Amino acid sequence: MHKYILLLLSLAGVLPGFAQAPTPAAFLGYKLGSQFTPSYRVVDYFKAVAASVPQVKVEQYGSTYEGRPLITATIASPENFAKLEQIRQQSYDLSFAKGGATAGQPVIVWLSYNVHGNEAVSSEAAMKTLYELVNNGNAQTQQWLKNVVVIMDPCLNPDGHDRYVNFYNATRNRRPSVDVYAREHNEPWPGGRPNHYYFDLNRDWAWQSQQESLQRLTKYNQWMPQVHVDFHEQEINAPYYFAPAAEPFHDAITPWQRELQQLIGKNNAKYFDREGWLYFTKERFDLFYPSYGDTYPMYNGALGMTFEQGGSGRAGIAVLKNDGDTLTLSDRIDHHFTTGMSTIEVAADNAEKIMQEYARFFKDAKSNPQGAYKAYVVKAAGNPEKLNSLADLLRKNQITFGYGATAAGATGFNYYNGKTENFSIDKEDLVINAYQPRSTMLRVLFEPVSKLSDSLTYDITAWALPYAYGLPTYALKQSVTAASDSLYIKNNKPLAAQMPYAYLAQWNSLRDAKFLALLLQHQVKVRFSETSFSAGGKDFSPGTLIITRNGNANAIKDFDNFITSQANKFRIQLDAVSSGFVEKGMDFGSDKIRFIKPPKVVMLAGDNVSSLAIGEVWHYMEQQLDYPVTIVQESNADDIKWQEVDVLILPNGEYRSLSDKPVAEAIKNWVKKGGKLIAMEYAAAQVAGLDWGIKVKKEEEDKDPAPNDPDYTEVKPYANRERESVKQFIPGAIYRVDLDTTHPLAFGYSPRYYTLKTDSRLYEFIGSDGWNVGVIKKDNYLSGFVGADTRKRIRDGVIFGVKELGTGQIVLMADNPLFRSFWENGKLLIANAVFFVGE
Repeated sequence: MHKYILLLLSLAGVLPGFAQAPTPAAFLGYKLGSQFTPSYRVVDYFKAVAASVPQVKVEQYGSTYEGRPLITATIASPENFAKLEQIRQQSYDLSFAKGGATAGQPVIVWLSYNVHGNEAVSSEAAMKTLYELVNNGNAQTQQWLKNVVVIMDPCLNPDGHDRYVNFYNATRNRRPSVDVYAREHNEPWPGGRPNHYYFDLNRDWAWQSQQESLQRLTKYNQWMPQVHVDFHEQEINAPYYFAPAAEPFHDAITPWQRELQQLIGKNNAKYFDREGWLYFTKERFDLFYPSYGDTYPMYNGALGMTFEQGGSGRAGIAVLKNDGDTLTLSDRIDHHFTTGMSTIEVAADNAEKIMQEYARFFKDAKSNPQGAYKAYVVKAAGNPEKLNSLADLLRKNQITFGYGATAAGATGFNYYNGKTENFSIDKEDLVINAYQPRSTMLRVLFEPVSKLSDSLTYDITAWALPYAYGLPTYALKQSVTAASDSLYIKNNKPLAAQMPYAYLAQWNSLRDAKFLALLLQHQVKVRFSETSFSAGGKDFSPGTLIITRNGNANAIKDFDNFITSQANKFRIQLDAVSSGFVEKGMDFGSDKIRFIKPPKVVMLAGDNVSSLAIGEVWHYMEQQLDYPVTIVQESNADDIKWQEVDVLILPNGEYRSLSDKPVAEAIKNWVKKGGKLIAMEYAAAQVAGLDWGIKVKKEEEDKDPAPNDPDYTEVKPYANRERESVKQFIPGAIYRVDLDTTHPLAFGYSPRYYTLKTDSRLYEFIGSDGWNVGVIKKDNYLSGFVGADTRKRIRDGVIFGVKELGTGQIVLMADNPLFRSFWENGKLLIANAVFFVGE
């Protein structure tokens, strides 16, 4: 398409409407495609265009963890620019089914670039696209802008973008090397793909665990665009990918959404065919997992699409492909530019239909919600802190809810036992009625089992929030109306005049762990109970925090006010007791009441360790618990002063330290002397490969065929190779885990935990020198796709265990309790491992 636009520029001359903007080359001092542009220069260019062109508005909507600005540019015709707020409000009102005319309402097209930092071509393409949209010689774009308002986010991940650009610009040759094995085509760990905390921001749309995602979605949901494009890159030798997407499509996606992506795909193909560019559709990239940049808009009434250019972080300025052609940065810019402009063209040509269908989506969602379930009741179950966390997520996604109900009871599907049964609705229970504009997103996030039209998926296949949050929930086939929009939260009051003996805090949510972390860092002496007890006429579970006046009042200024105010900060209800003598259980001086030593926590990182896994623990410790963790490169492991370390965390990855006999022996000796090793996913498997008393559960062998029976199992068509591989596939499925809640690793939990399995690995039961804290039994599968062969293996093994070694412990975690930071119910396991186990 770029050639045809440039031809228009040369023939049309200057048109009224837009002032002349600087070209990217004139502003940057180099031609697009000749080098990569740091994020601050991209921002500067967008601001320069806005300063030159009255119909462009640049706004900073947030900043990254490293302090880089996040911006959008809004581009409209002069007529539409004059009423931008009215257009925004109308789009927002339509998304809440508030009515209003769709005739004459322009389509809002939102273009998102560079969510993966080392897919840096898209920010270059964004500058070219911006220029052509405002180019006063381009009659075609000015015509489109009569029916379209374009919002551009030129770089969703500036921290990752600059990590890549700084690497590439520092290592490239003056004449770029096209050899894929050259230094400039091989980023060092962790690469530029993730953000500061090594999160994949493209999988964070619904969860909004990261600062960038939360700020962006706040802005996005103020506009509620009708079309969203997410620009990506894939491996070097792949042709360009654009919609239509691959199966599986979630069945919540409407026929019109399918039709519109077909229209845009065919329009893209028209321009690619003219140029002879290769492309593919309907393969690999599906529309199922709800937290992508294409699916999230889909479940919110818009058309969401992923466009993938070959190249990514290995392509650089130029690289030699397997077919002998050289892929250049200029080529990649042209491809993204073309699909972006093509999308705007189709939106402009179909504006009236798009707006009508968009309004219908939310009207139908409110009056006739999809799916069998018309309401959900989430039981507080004595855990208001965890319920508050779920409520926060619902608010982020504009899903309305309330508390209690006008009916005392109802009948619904119990997520925990899979049965339909009668239950009561208490005033503190969270009630979500599906008769609301966001009912489609609600359905997708809460459905117990997602219907798969195809087992070949690009991501996890199960994510139901009741399992992710560990809250008892019922799905109802009838509507239920909440009794109240909000829940009264009683604040704690300082009780200095009463001089309580101790303050008690129940232990069952991440908020409790945050509270503990804060107290420890303020040198508050905290204890926890190993057993249940009763005090002041109330029952307390194992794990309850005990903050005594003795030992604290002299060290902490204004002790009562400090403790109660910090509890209020985390919305935690404290109980004050006047004596250390309890009515049932162990008194506060018993050895069953354990003192919590503030632990020094270290985490190893290295080239063969998953940056995503490191990032999940780093973000959890630093941003959620707000507790320090020291990250050490494996190459510096010899320098660790082990006598100063209390906890060593090994997230998913392959650790050279465990293969290096002297280092591994040093770690083992440290554990024996009282250290605590937390090994997660493949790191746990590596530990199991050592002679430390942990073993991976072996696969059960099938019965051998009879001697005379022919074995045709290996006779299978090549064309079915992908289907055959699915038998071993587990992209993410939910299993029930039976927990030993008497062990400190499981304090704060009910006997049932729900884990997200992304591989088939289990461990043999630990003998007398350890504890099998979390076990999967034969019938524990719940939802999500699991290949037939893999499903046979996931049974009768350990998921979470503690192996005692000398006076220390090895905490074994076969699955990742922090998966993408949305698996909320797993977060307390890590806190238990860090603060409780071994005390």
